Amino acid sequence: MKVIVTENKIQGGAKAFEIFEKGIKDGAKTLGLATGSTPETLYQNWVKSDLNCENLTSINLDEYVGLTPDNPQSYHYFMQKHLFDKKPFKKTYVPDGMAKDVAAYCKQYDQIIKENPIDIQLLGIGRNGHIAFNEPGTPFDIGTHEVKLTKNTIKANSRFFDNEDEVPKSAICMGTANIMQSKKIVLMAFGEKKAHAVKEMIEGPITEDVPASILQKHPDVTVIVDKAAAQELDDKYKN
Repeated sequence: MKVIVTENKIQGGAKAFEIFEKGIKDGAKTLGLATGSTPETLYQNWVKSDLNCENLTSINLDEYVGLTPDNPQSYHYFMQKHLFDKKPFKKTYVPDGMAKDVAAYCKQYDQIIKENPIDIQLLGIGRNGHIAFNEPGTPFDIGTHEVKLTKNTIKANSRFFDNEDEVPKSAICMGTANIMQSKKIVLMAFGEKKAHAVKEMIEGPITEDVPASILQKHPDVTVIVDKAAAQELDDKYKN
């Protein structure tokens, strides 16, 4: 893993965009994208740039079950607001939270990923080490699946809703196996609350108890953290 430590999330977002921009100019065509507060600074840099995205395909990590694409809390809505409305892509895939047969739909999403191999995958990390909605205990070999969200994840995500009761209880999520098939991975993490998860991901044992630890086995991972998120790391990663 390559670790880049920045002063703050603003610089972190700029650094992440540099990586994506270079990758796209070098021929990357399919991008795995993520939502949430962590990648917002990346998307802000993206929107301000002159990067043409008309030949790009994107595949998003996850979506809440039960939310329509026009729901302001859906990840589909988030992506439109923060990136796609301003930088149109050739094709965008976000899981369908209204799929009637979720299990069958998950297999379809696996096929989409198979037909569109991801060149660069963007990730965040949860405080418990989850990536996407792959919570501790999720098998490393799993593909796209429906996840029952933990109480901690529901509580953490409730800040985006009027109250905790409105947070959906499950999500469709790209599996760890899907993520590991990506050619290159960029993970962003900011703030002291992510510091322990970052340390476990990079320095801890590879275990399903810390889903992000599997990234140690990937040949091309860049981790972008601010000083707060890097505070528990061994000094060798801070230079």
